[in-house]
Amino acid sequence: MRTTLAYPVLSSLLFLVLAYPSSSELVVPGASQLSGPWQYSGCFIDVGRTINAATTTSDGMTLRKCIDFCDKKGFPYAGAENHNECYCGTSLAVGANEVKDPTECSTGCSGNSTEACGGLDRLTLFFNPYNTGPKPKSYDYNMQHIIPTPSLAGALVGRAADPTPAAAGPSQPLAVANYNWYGCQTEATNIRALSLFTYADDAMTLDSCQTFCSGKGTTYFGVEYARECYCGNKFETGSVQAPASDCSMLCAGDPSEYCGAGDRLSVYIKNGTEVVTTSSASGTAAPTSSDPGTPAATGFPDGWTSQGCWQDGPNGRIMPTYQAPDDPELTPQKCAQLCFDNNYSISGTEYYTQCFCSNAIYNGGVASDDTTLCSTPCGGDSSVMCGGSGYLSIYSDGIPPVYSAPTPARDVQNWTYQGCYEDNVNNKRTLFWQLMFPGTMTPDQCLSKCASFGYAAGGLEYGDECYCGDPIDIDASGSTVRPESECNVVCAGDASAICGGGSRLSIYYWTATEPLYVFHYPQGNDAGTYSNLVGGVVTPLMTMQSITGKVTFLEKWGTGAANSTGAYELDLTQLDDFSAAWRTMHVKTDIFCSAGLILPDKAGRQITVGGWSLDSTYGIRLYTPDGSDGVKGTNDWEENVTELKLQRGRWYPSAMLMANGSILVVGGEIGSNDRPEPSLELLPQVGPALHMDWLERTDPNNLYPFLTILPGGGIFVAYWNEARILDEVTFDTTKTLPNMPGAVNDDLGGRTYPLEGTAVLLPQFAPYTDPLGVLICGGSTTGGSALDNCVSMYPEAAEPTWTLERMPSKRVISCMAPLPDGTYLIANGAHQGVAGFGLADDPNYNALLYDPFQPIGSRVSVMANTTVARLYHSEAITLLDGRVLITGSDPEDGKHPQEIRVEVFTPPYLYSDKPRPSFTITDKDWNYGDRVTFELGAAPAGTIQVSLLGAVSSTHGNSMGARTLFPDVSCAGTTCTVVAPPRVHIAPAGWYQMFVLQDGIPAVGTFVRIGGDPGQLGNWPPGDDFTRPGM
Repeated sequence: MRTTLAYPVLSSLLFLVLAYPSSSELVVPGASQLSGPWQYSGCFIDVGRTINAATTTSDGMTLRKCIDFCDKKGFPYAGAENHNECYCGTSLAVGANEVKDPTECSTGCSGNSTEACGGLDRLTLFFNPYNTGPKPKSYDYNMQHIIPTPSLAGALVGRAADPTPAAAGPSQPLAVANYNWYGCQTEATNIRALSLFTYADDAMTLDSCQTFCSGKGTTYFGVEYARECYCGNKFETGSVQAPASDCSMLCAGDPSEYCGAGDRLSVYIKNGTEVVTTSSASGTAAPTSSDPGTPAATGFPDGWTSQGCWQDGPNGRIMPTYQAPDDPELTPQKCAQLCFDNNYSISGTEYYTQCFCSNAIYNGGVASDDTTLCSTPCGGDSSVMCGGSGYLSIYSDGIPPVYSAPTPARDVQNWTYQGCYEDNVNNKRTLFWQLMFPGTMTPDQCLSKCASFGYAAGGLEYGDECYCGDPIDIDASGSTVRPESECNVVCAGDASAICGGGSRLSIYYWTATEPLYVFHYPQGNDAGTYSNLVGGVVTPLMTMQSITGKVTFLEKWGTGAANSTGAYELDLTQLDDFSAAWRTMHVKTDIFCSAGLILPDKAGRQITVGGWSLDSTYGIRLYTPDGSDGVKGTNDWEENVTELKLQRGRWYPSAMLMANGSILVVGGEIGSNDRPEPSLELLPQVGPALHMDWLERTDPNNLYPFLTILPGGGIFVAYWNEARILDEVTFDTTKTLPNMPGAVNDDLGGRTYPLEGTAVLLPQFAPYTDPLGVLICGGSTTGGSALDNCVSMYPEAAEPTWTLERMPSKRVISCMAPLPDGTYLIANGAHQGVAGFGLADDPNYNALLYDPFQPIGSRVSVMANTTVARLYHSEAITLLDGRVLITGSDPEDGKHPQEIRVEVFTPPYLYSDKPRPSFTITDKDWNYGDRVTFELGAAPAGTIQVSLLGAVSSTHGNSMGARTLFPDVSCAGTTCTVVAPPRVHIAPAGWYQMFVLQDGIPAVGTFVRIGGDPGQLGNWPPGDDFTRPGM
């Protein structure tokens, strides 16, 4: 572990007092009462396993008991949460920051109610800096350099330690394992400052970079741009020291530490390396060692002969592949043997001590007829020449191949070169998505990858770095064209081509006749509108429209406002009368992160299962909608966990109505940020819960999996970046589907919570012979880079594959609502981050319309904007009047409010000049295959269609129950007949919103039931505490 300067400040008081909602005083122990060096760190956000290396629970939990538990196991962090839980760890997860208000840790400990044991997603956190890692170094604040302790004696000489000590907040650690802080360093000229090895990661930390470079055996490691790691044994020419304040970007995987910046590296040097200031071209210190070096070779490898004296330049290094560390005892034989041992066939010596290796001569290198130009004696044998000023003495195994000076590839497949452009303008990447192809990159390799994810701009930099984006990104960044001479680095995998330069991009645009994508930008009412619907009373995390037309709002009761009851109902016919519009309802346990459905019984009861902790995780809650337009109902949510509960406690499960009418409940965790519950179970209970290895393997990125019944009889499930089909009887896997594409630079980008995207089923049309399609949009990488694409698949196709389509912007924690005309509204979400409290930012205010009737790549229209940030815990459901209800947002990020405003999005079809149809229907309870008559309000004035949208419960981007069908319909005058879907696997039994459309404009809809109640849920559950409406 590393030593850091940013330790929490200790109070001199015996106790730190926190305010508690009940006005009782909760405390945490002061320094004098803690075990040894343990220190109180504060109240921290629990982002989901903030610390999780060890855990224990106790009905007698106290802060001292938790600290002692973690201390005995040697962990530096101990945290108490949720009354009786204790967690230990060696480091904090990304996003685990201290909250400003310590009263958010306001739950009394189970063993001492006067102490604060965290709160909802809040840890009372303690830290012991001496449990792991090296002994902290002393620090001389005046001299501004490290004074090594005896264990680090001789580690550093003559190098200033730049970081400034701080009491709290991000820091630059003085040591990371066996590497010590060296300083903030600039990039080199036309080459990386540390050029031997590199990788990039959205979860980059100083520790992970140190591990990588230490494994490579390099002297230095450096981190740049928050997520890029570089290793080397020296600084390349042009790299110089920079002020510590220049290295100001927070590490992508640890926001408590700095990881360089644009063109700035936070550099660490291996302990034991002496730093001696030299007058090298770089102007920086170079490491030296007492290592006697490799013994001098007495001869050349077999077959190696002299190739003469070659000019090194003027078009760049002619042997740029590898340069060995300078050797004061260099000879031609020693250099040749070194190159041979490293699988190179050419060696070159220059300037007394320099050895270069390669397998070809590049940049149009030419042998000189004047051998006197190579007249510098070798450092290890003055009787032999080792090149000269700008000249190499070259030896090789056979005649070396020679490649002409590289130039930018002008045309690459369907791409055209645009010029040499700036990167890092205002400390930001010109193109966001970065890929690394060390040793292999060619223009085609980079640009083909960009095109496969729909990016129409590609950039190549530093020889082996590839960047993807859009032409608009280059304009928005402020990047300008630079002289071609500034893009002068050869592609790592193609010596004939240029791949950018130092902070310079070789830019290409897709110029094929057929574009990669076409986004539509309708104007005015054609883009739809957002508007305020009614003043709100609650921040919902789940909404659903009942068969009475009223809308249910459910919130995280018990953790919301003090006077909240957890459930409310909105009468859409009473919007002008606030008190008449809202009805207060009640729940007994917390539905926070539960699953919801509308049941197929004759009352259309609503059900939620699972919850956030303790009894809530086992909760089964039922509501029988009643009342009518303008008349408040009297029924309320019913629950009795002692009589009816799940077999396994579940937080973040999904639920689905089975073809046989049972309720399938899948996945989740055993409680808030706890262990996985990798199983599924049925309601009413039939047999035990069944373990699913694929759920256990992919936790925690598989929560709220997407579920649906397939026409062929299987169950489709999508989770993280995987998908499969299950047998509907045994739940065995019958088909493992290909993994979903994620980000262009991260195959593990995911689609389910916490990498939360949103999913729907594509429309089905009578006679329902085509395979059913699945559409999933948005998501994120584990490092919080939101995805800017949708993927779709037909799981029952002979060889199913995912089709990727670009969205105009990145989007995570979004929602998707099926519309009556077969299109889909995508709304809400953020441009970056993942799901969870305080873990996403930069709201995405615009709506998108996805039209599956358009060609692939041309299906997305950019619609109207809202002014309300809709982040974590937001919802979108389609109402019977054809509008989309937009609600919620509970980010708890200190920037955006807990949102109670209720909006609607009005789609453009409601602004049409064409007449809007109306209809009446008497028979609203259909059997499969029934021919049902309805009456139009006027003679048809256009094409008549009927659409059926499955009744939906919306939460966390998961619209449980969503389905879109277009059945056969025929009309004679104003009398029309619709044919019900033929079987349960086409239309699972339950309630559907029925819409009649004329030329794509929907009438106000109504609810109909299809297929009855095959699972006899209307007669369930038993007991006097529950209403059973019948089938």
